[in-house]
Amino acid sequence: MTTSRANWSPAIETGLPEIDDQHRRLFELAASFRGEGDQIRVMKTLAMLADYANTHLRDEEAMLAAIGYPGLEAHRALHRQFRAMLRELVGQSRQMTLDSIAERIEELINGWFYHHILTVDAEYVAAVKAHRGNP
Repeated sequence: MTTSRANWSPAIETGLPEIDDQHRRLFELAASFRGEGDQIRVMKTLAMLADYANTHLRDEEAMLAAIGYPGLEAHRALHRQFRAMLRELVGQSRQMTLDSIAERIEELINGWFYHHILTVDAEYVAAVKAHRGNP
């Protein structure tokens, strides 16, 4: 397998512990594609990653709904885009090499997801902290 670049970085911490923990877990799952693997392990890990990503996105959307975040619908639309990319990858994975799956995971997590945290998620942090009374 190729060397994974899916690495958590403190640079993308939001300061919201529950969100940071979930983000970190997604990076850990993506990094687990490192090294040698067999098709069954890779497929199970891909399923776990997709499932956990859906859980995280649902939790994040619920948190934003609870505070009446004005950008929620736009945020949900971006999450739908990410879910669609994951579904596409899961659907195509049986016809892909293990290296190709690992590369796509890296692209999704280090590319789309990392950028999403730095830009889009960063937009809601102040609103959540203010709602919680700790700006």
